[in-house]
Amino acid sequence: MVQDKGTLEQKIEELKEEYSRTKENKKTNYHIGLIRMKIAQAKRDLVVASKKIHREGFFVKKTGDATVALVGFPSAGKSSLINAIANTRNKTALYAFTTTQIIPGTMLYNDAHIQVFDMPGLIEDAHLGKGGGRMVIGAAKSADLIVFVIDVNQIQQFEKLMKELNALEININKKRPYIQMVDQPTGGIKLEVNKSGLPEEDVKEILNGLGIHNTIISIWNKVSDDELISIISGRAIYMRAIVSLNKIDTNKDYEKMAAELSKKYSIEVIPISATNRTNLDHLKRRIYDNLGIITVYLKPRMGEEKLMPMILGKGATVEDAAKKFHTSIVDELKCAIVTGPSSRFPNQKVGAEHELAEGDVITFIKNK
Repeated sequence: MVQDKGTLEQKIEELKEEYSRTKENKKTNYHIGLIRMKIAQAKRDLVVASKKIHREGFFVKKTGDATVALVGFPSAGKSSLINAIANTRNKTALYAFTTTQIIPGTMLYNDAHIQVFDMPGLIEDAHLGKGGGRMVIGAAKSADLIVFVIDVNQIQQFEKLMKELNALEININKKRPYIQMVDQPTGGIKLEVNKSGLPEEDVKEILNGLGIHNTIISIWNKVSDDELISIISGRAIYMRAIVSLNKIDTNKDYEKMAAELSKKYSIEVIPISATNRTNLDHLKRRIYDNLGIITVYLKPRMGEEKLMPMILGKGATVEDAAKKFHTSIVDELKCAIVTGPSSRFPNQKVGAEHELAEGDVITFIKNK
């Protein structure tokens, strides 16, 4: 019988504490292995328990070309920021918890319609459900980019936010380790590639603890035991994020604080003042760039004047653009005429595999 979430979370914390107190040596290796297995089993049960719980939560229909979530503590200035960069008029005040629901707005940049969510403020122990924290973070996970909104006078807020997200196995600006698994009916666990830094015995213990007994696994990147458990159990989330350091008009040392925060956490920090609209154009640009999208333009038909914008992912090709425009174009596509940063000269004829760049103008040429 699967235990409730609260009991399982407490059990995991107790096991982790026991693990941290146990010194590794030949006599304790077996005991340590058992603790790891118990942690893995408890995390597996937690996944099942999470799926069985139904909550009324924050659900917002995603629209536009990309989605950004503004995440921060109460009164950090999220509502002021979304009012300044998107078409919203959210209530703002000098007290906490002004926003009690997710407020969507749209930021138009380079002809891209970027949906921005003003999330309710998080509080400490949000990962345990305090202040509806789990629901807020759960909704933020659907975004393509997180913008942490931090009050320059409360710089410690960022470390607290990171702890809350890490507790829910959300990894910020980290590359997901590449792990391949091929389940087998028999044969036990075979570790073909192990670049994890973990002993083979530990990997097998973790897999056994998660109920996996017959598989071929290859781990191509360094990974901790906790992260391996998180990935295999399907709980690990990897997200892009930047920091918007707000209210810089109230602190003359904001540049130094921004530099220190950026260096300590290896994250991009953009100093702004939402109320004074300081540096917002730069913030918009960096949001756009970190979303990993580009805007290209389709040349209009004869008699039409306005170029048609199209939003694609970075690295997109002419074929990708044709697929997005209309699937029938791909089958009939002969080549394309491209003018812009990706072309060597105006009106260059290129093939379907040609990689496009921001601002390119494209004309599709079909087979006759």
